[in-house]
Amino acid sequence: MTIDYAKARETMVEQQVRPWDVFQPRILDTIARLPRERFVAESHRALAYADVALPIGHGESMMKPVLEGRTLQALSLEAGEDVLEIGTGSGYLSACLGALARDVVSLEIHADLADAARARLEAEGIGNVRIETTDVFAWNSDRTFDAICVGGAVATLPTALLKWLRPGGRLFVVHGRAPAMEAALLRHAGNAAGHSVDSLFETELPYLIGAAPTPQFTL
Repeated sequence: MTIDYAKARETMVEQQVRPWDVFQPRILDTIARLPRERFVAESHRALAYADVALPIGHGESMMKPVLEGRTLQALSLEAGEDVLEIGTGSGYLSACLGALARDVVSLEIHADLADAARARLEAEGIGNVRIETTDVFAWNSDRTFDAICVGGAVATLPTALLKWLRPGGRLFVVHGRAPAMEAALLRHAGNAAGHSVDSLFETELPYLIGAAPTPQFTL
């Protein structure tokens, strides 16, 4: 059976993403234009536009399309902004970030995922996304960004990452203990007040390596 991916993409935008309060035209146009199926493993390509999280290896998964849309909506990127992405995964969200922002640095701990994502981005002609194969908790950089997108869950809000945010910048993250996780947007206050936290919606993601909660033992 031949799949009409363009039609599937249009249906995804209109029936999944837009109804979940994703309304910014730049974001909807980006999602409607980027071929998500080219960022999905061949074995799962028929599900590229389904409302499911697709496995990508190492116990990790590609976000559902609605969650990708809400993530981009929360960050509200401007064309001249710089973004740090933590967890490249398939590279699809990296491509969306690259389409919406000026420059993207994406960190991926798994070398095979990083290599595959680089190849996909190159094939799509996306040249403003640079992927580094590294663990974010061991990464050092003096660079700062307008936005940070954390692609995996963390047990507690990662305030240590705010050192890479410019004043007024924002950080999207999903935090908590499964299944009661919450998406939040942290905003760098740009002064001694530190940061503010906006609670967005409930969801669930696999944890970033090194960011899972400490196991609790009960008698």
